[in-house]
Order: sequence, then structure tokens, then C-alpha cells
Amino acid sequence: MASGMNECIFCKIIRGDIPAAFALQNPEFVAFPDINPKAPVHLLVMPRAHIRSLNDVAAQDDGFGQRLLAFVASVAAAAGVDKDGYRVIVNNGPDGGQEVDHLHIHVLAGRMLGDLI
Repeated sequence: MASGMNECIFCKIIRGDIPAAFALQNPEFVAFPDINPKAPVHLLVMPRAHIRSLNDVAAQDDGFGQRLLAFVASVAAAAGVDKDGYRVIVNNGPDGGQEVDHLHIHVLAGRMLGDLI
């Protein structure tokens, strides 16, 4: 078991210890609504495995990153926002705004998001 996994809020959600309505899931990844949404659609996408950050993706198997991004696109399609567009954000590390040490990707959509970056 990875260090920190027992206390990780996202691991608890993935295990079912904390209820969440999964928008989409497969054996490797899950997506569920952010509890503090910044857009009409704000989903969090993450691996089921406790992977701390984007920095740790290279240590996974060769197809991991591609499968993760393909799942993000599937989440957008399942939410019905793939045609009008959506924003994908990964906060990485403390200075990048990562608040939970479990790799997660924000998918935001449902309105014109403007020029944030």
C-alpha cells in the first residue's frame, strides 16, 4: 500500500469510505463532481491508484498517460461538454495549487470560461 493512501481523501472516495456519485469509472480511473465547483460542470478525474502528482506519471507503465488523457476525453463526452469545449487543469505541487497529494485533473465546462491563462 502506498504511503499516505489510508489518509488520502481521494483514496477514501475511491474505496467507497466517503460517498460520491461517480460520473464515469473504469478499472483504472474515476471521475466525480468537485465539491466546490468553479463552473457548471466541474469534475475531478484521477487514477484509482494512489499516485501523488503529475511528477510520478513517468514512473507508471508506458501507456498510463495516454489512457489517463483518453479517460479525461471520455468524461467530457459523458458529461455532454465535448462539443462545446472544456478546460483541463492539473495543479502540481504546493506552488501549483495542488491541495490533495493524489494526482487529479479538473475538467471544467458548461459556460464560456474566459481567459484565465
